[in-house]
Amino acid sequence: MAADSHCPYCALQCAMTLTPDPLAATPVTVAGRAFPTNRGGLCKKGWTSAELLRTPDRLTVPLVRRDGELRPATWDDALGMIAERLAALRREHGADAVGVFGGGGLTNEKAYVLGKFARLALGTSRIDYNGRFCMSSAAAAGNRAFGVDRGMPFPVTDLDDADTILLLGSNVAATMPPFLGHLSGARAAGGFIVVDPRRSQTAQLTADGAGIHLQPAPGTDLVLLLGLLHVVLADGLADTAYLEARTTGFDAVRRSVAGWWPERVQEHTGVPVGQLRVVARRLARGRGTFILTGRGVEQHVDGTDTATAAINLALALGLVGRPGSGYGTLTGQGNGQGGREHGQKCDQLPGYRKITDPAARAAVAAVWGVDPAVIPGPGVPAVELLGMLGQRPDGVRALLVHGSNVVVSGPDAGAIRSGLEALDLLVVCDFVLSETAELADVVLPVTQWAEEEGTMTNLEGRVLRRRRALDPPPGVRSELDILADLAHRLNAPSTWPTDPAEVFDELARASAGGVADYSGLSHAVLDAQAEIGEAAHWPYPAGSTGTPRLFLDRFGHDDGRARLVAVRARELTTGRRPGELTLITGRLLEHYQSGAQTRRVPELVTAQPEVRAELHPATAARLGIADGDRVVVGNSRGAVTARALLSTGMRLDTVFLPFHFAGRQCANLLTEAAVDPISAMPEFKRTAVTVRPAVEEEAA
Repeated sequence: MAADSHCPYCALQCAMTLTPDPLAATPVTVAGRAFPTNRGGLCKKGWTSAELLRTPDRLTVPLVRRDGELRPATWDDALGMIAERLAALRREHGADAVGVFGGGGLTNEKAYVLGKFARLALGTSRIDYNGRFCMSSAAAAGNRAFGVDRGMPFPVTDLDDADTILLLGSNVAATMPPFLGHLSGARAAGGFIVVDPRRSQTAQLTADGAGIHLQPAPGTDLVLLLGLLHVVLADGLADTAYLEARTTGFDAVRRSVAGWWPERVQEHTGVPVGQLRVVARRLARGRGTFILTGRGVEQHVDGTDTATAAINLALALGLVGRPGSGYGTLTGQGNGQGGREHGQKCDQLPGYRKITDPAARAAVAAVWGVDPAVIPGPGVPAVELLGMLGQRPDGVRALLVHGSNVVVSGPDAGAIRSGLEALDLLVVCDFVLSETAELADVVLPVTQWAEEEGTMTNLEGRVLRRRRALDPPPGVRSELDILADLAHRLNAPSTWPTDPAEVFDELARASAGGVADYSGLSHAVLDAQAEIGEAAHWPYPAGSTGTPRLFLDRFGHDDGRARLVAVRARELTTGRRPGELTLITGRLLEHYQSGAQTRRVPELVTAQPEVRAELHPATAARLGIADGDRVVVGNSRGAVTARALLSTGMRLDTVFLPFHFAGRQCANLLTEAAVDPISAMPEFKRTAVTVRPAVEEEAA
């Protein structure tokens, strides 16, 4: 029987229908389904997603390391060993000696139970997730400015009628191709403006009068935004009535941008003065104007301030909360929004509640049936957590990993590998032997997207139903079952339901009254709404019909006003020594995140089989490199062997690597574990490297 569900990849969460077909090469056939986000379209990853369900190396039995090798084990033996070792480590070293690392691809139900398990069954504060590498700067900026973090506070279809869209740091043509349909109006009006140091597939869509491509030096996005706001204010383009009625903090922001006149901005960013003025005026005078940010401007040590500067610009123009205009940020992972709302983050409880808030702790504890004092306080964010792995007095000696491949996706990946190898116990739940799972002491095989029920929350804050289309392979279990079993073995308080609908009902109760209130939702409500496009945008308190558009009347702060926050550009140096280039990283159309999924799909691997280092031809000529040559991109942290890809769309001072590959092709061997002081987002987009031709041994 066919099941209506959603794609297992990005946060656009394209709708699809899955039909079991025992005669086909894959266990289900995939068809695009009419839905507001994708309108029946899918990208290459979506069309080939069913191939993952029966990949030849699919795990179907637990693996336990014995005599240095991972060997098959029974579920009872594997879970018994995990529980025994966790209990012993807690007794000897304390609860915080055990850490949990989650993922932005987990369903809301799994993310909720994982947070509950960490705090009640393990008693640890040491939990965070890979969304810290993705949305944390945008989330921090949104909370600071609006009092609410919802990636897009409006439906994506609102973009259809815009004539001006400023897109900063996102290559949507590669990351979520069906999204491009929502940009066609702005392109037709000549108002599609893309900010990217490279001429990406998305930047190329500005050609032939469709818009403008601004190509700033890597790491100068904040200066660019300060300069745009300077022009808006200096030229009298700000919406002063809106600022007076709906915001606070304008005077400080006005003073903070006074020194960023266009000529100075051009000197630091490389963006011509004329382009700055044209863009500022277009943003102010468009009939419908949106500003959207992505990881390219957020994955920096000043990412929160950069996202804040984009918000300041949107507020000064009066865009936020006004029908037909707005500000938003493009969530990356499939459940990047819901995954950060219900307990995976180190400082949050379900409903996007602060773990330090006594009222929030009491509300969640009441649902869990425990004393609030039992719930640990805030932990540490992902990069710090991964830096604590190993046998030291305050170290994390055991780590449970769910839905993440940290040895590929984390910054300074070589150091992360060393930390994982130093653990007393590493447990990984996955469907294949990922690069992280290869290092584990125990690997537990888990169900995949088409084999389970649950919910996801997409980039618009729309809560969606994931529906089961087929049975999982024999021997595979859901993480809800696994965590409940371990909770019972550890004598954890509270109840531990395993039915996803029942878990969601508990999540809804725990979120009631929180910022991300799901209390009016259930699987039954979402199933009933399927006929009207699953229009369940949070907050969705009991008795409501949801909130597709936030901020129409007020913002999330107590006084109802948005906060403009003055931010300063960091010391403007290149960060490079003579002979070095700036490495930026990103995604390819055919691959996703760490590549653990897409590198197992033959069609996608054939199209993009290896890492390519994208360079400007003049830079390559200076370095003695020809198109297709093997090169080594390196710094003090590591070296990546890649094939050169020459492109005039690159800046002369920049090299681009995709981050989907492992081993000697892993881009994050080079990135630094430096983080934004507010969001703890790593600096992925501005790394100093050298590039040289590979010698014969390295190329081999």
